[in-house]
Amino acid sequence: NLREGDELVSVIVTTGQDDIFMVSRAGLTIRFSETDVRAMGRDAAGVRGMAMRAGDEVVAADIARDETSILMVTSAGYGKRTQLHHFNRQGRGGLGVRGIRLTNKRGGVVSAFTVGLDDEILVISSSGVVVRLAAREISSQGRDATGVRVVSVDPGQEVASVAPVLAVEDD
Repeated sequence: NLREGDELVSVIVTTGQDDIFMVSRAGLTIRFSETDVRAMGRDAAGVRGMAMRAGDEVVAADIARDETSILMVTSAGYGKRTQLHHFNRQGRGGLGVRGIRLTNKRGGVVSAFTVGLDDEILVISSSGVVVRLAAREISSQGRDATGVRVVSVDPGQEVASVAPVLAVEDD
């Protein structure tokens, strides 16, 4: 059950023992153990994963996987990768910590997910332009950094979505 105004942001497959991270549009990030979330039935409303400040909202959730980093991309086309060890595990339901320093010029976080150095991503602008690039081309920075230009968007446009390129298994 979703409350009025709520929406489902992400569905992820977990093992029952994973660490989960959630990222807000304002760049706040929380990492907590999946074991902090009790099992419930289909009709349950769930539990709070992350507290929100007024006007903020969760934009992404993913599993903290070994040998990966969190990639965050903003609406103005800036982004960065941050190693997972920069995010300490906390109890679920908190505000989290700064995952990326945002300015008016850089916009809000549009997407965040884990990537490895060999992964590629697709960045889609609001005008429909799609750019494919290697995750390793985006610099790895600390939590307090503002990121680097990932893609250039035309005036009046913004990054609409970012997605990982899924590997195709050969039969």
